[in-house]
Amino acid sequence: MKLFNSPTSPYVRKVLVLISEAAIEDVELVAASGTPVAPDAGVIEKNPLGKIPALCREDGPTLYDSRVICQFLDSISGNRFYPSGARRWDTLTVEATADGMLDAALLMVYESRIRPEEKRYAPWVEGQWAKVDRALDVLETRWIDHLNGPLDMGQIAVGCALGYIEFRHSSRDWRKGRPRLAAWEAAFAQRPSMQATVPQG
Repeated sequence: MKLFNSPTSPYVRKVLVLISEAAIEDVELVAASGTPVAPDAGVIEKNPLGKIPALCREDGPTLYDSRVICQFLDSISGNRFYPSGARRWDTLTVEATADGMLDAALLMVYESRIRPEEKRYAPWVEGQWAKVDRALDVLETRWIDHLNGPLDMGQIAVGCALGYIEFRHSSRDWRKGRPRLAAWEAAFAQRPSMQATVPQG
């Protein structure tokens, strides 16, 4: 299998952390780059949306969207990170919460890096951060017991989301007023899989 990836993509990081935690060895990393206005031509051949990660398989079409890829990789490596029963729905919801935070945080980056300065709209940026802020509050309260439970994909997704927010939006001080989430993140970030995938660039 080949994984089209970028070292700064938090969605790619989710997949790489799962690969490490699941001890999957047969994935070759293929470097990719691009933006929404100038996507990578090699990625477009595999994913018409032009997004990474994209996982090329020998026995089927390319998979894309980190949640699809992570569920596929989990299914071929022992089904350990998407639990069964009621906890499965909690895991999927926590993962979706983390991915929603990433979507908003990434749009904030695109607003400053891609949109011409005279066309940037500060209230829109703050609206995106408000999504992140609300999600952080819910993780601190409603989902903290889940985060402190057995390792699953929800935890991996949250760890990667918080890492990206720290990487790109450290001035927002997401930890303020969220001591339990901050303590959880500090411990989770020490996992070897997280240490090996710290975003660079």
